[in-house]
Amino acid sequence: MRKNSPASYFLLFIAILVITSCSKFSKLQKTGTDQEKYDAAMSYYKKGDFYRSGLLFEELIPLLKGSTESELAQFYYAYTQYQQGQYNTSQFLFKKFYDTYARSDYAQEALYMHAFSLYKDSSPFNLDQTSTFTAISAMQDFINTYPESAFREECTRYILELRSKLEMKAYERARLYHKISDFNPMSMKSAVISIDNFRKDFPDSKYNEELAFLKVESQYNLAANSFSIKQKERYQDVVKFYQELIDKYPTGKFNRDAEKMFDDSQKQIEVIAKTEAERQKQIQAQPDPANKPTKVTTPAISEPKGQ
Repeated sequence: MRKNSPASYFLLFIAILVITSCSKFSKLQKTGTDQEKYDAAMSYYKKGDFYRSGLLFEELIPLLKGSTESELAQFYYAYTQYQQGQYNTSQFLFKKFYDTYARSDYAQEALYMHAFSLYKDSSPFNLDQTSTFTAISAMQDFINTYPESAFREECTRYILELRSKLEMKAYERARLYHKISDFNPMSMKSAVISIDNFRKDFPDSKYNEELAFLKVESQYNLAANSFSIKQKERYQDVVKFYQELIDKYPTGKFNRDAEKMFDDSQKQIEVIAKTEAERQKQIQAQPDPANKPTKVTTPAISEPKGQ
């Protein structure tokens, strides 16, 4: 007969503990007094059992209104959600606590945790960044409300980190427009616009040199694929964007490639200018319709009437 291993007894012991614990918790929920539940919720929280603690606090909050325990119950309930990674819920609960207990000793921490929960809930840079903007705003609101807070430096660091995420999002968007610009004139225009917007929003970005070159390239592709009536102006913009590039980065690593497009753009402008001059000569060589002799018509002579 095969004997049970020590591991089997250990697993059995754990299972008994879990069943007993669940039974004890279930009994507390059904028959425990408010004070017993409150004490148990605090005990579970200290032990790191945030799930059971949260369940009890959630049940108690409507019942504790007006009591001394109500404030702490709401504060710790928000933390139970944060500790379980429910950041969208925790940010709401911390803000609700702050609005309700603005004079509480925990008010400053609650407002900070509201902002920090939003920071934790911010989406990766390749997704929609609405949550990131919200988190930045909340962090800045906290700094404005508590300028001397010990959390100030942390908030400043998180704001820079969140802005870096927005920077990467804008950079990738500009690169995407440029990548597909060979196939779509609207994307060529969008690439130039998005690069301009990026440089306004992030003037000190490490990506600005590369994007300044991509702006030249996008404009060059746009000019080359435009109708003749628009080419001159668009090639002139290539020349202008090239000048901006070398003025800002005189020894830049992209300058050689940009110079090729600059040289070709100047040649194209010269060709267009010659074509326009020849067309103008042809127009001037044609006789002026106003100088043509006017056709004279003789009025018809009527037959004499009989007398």
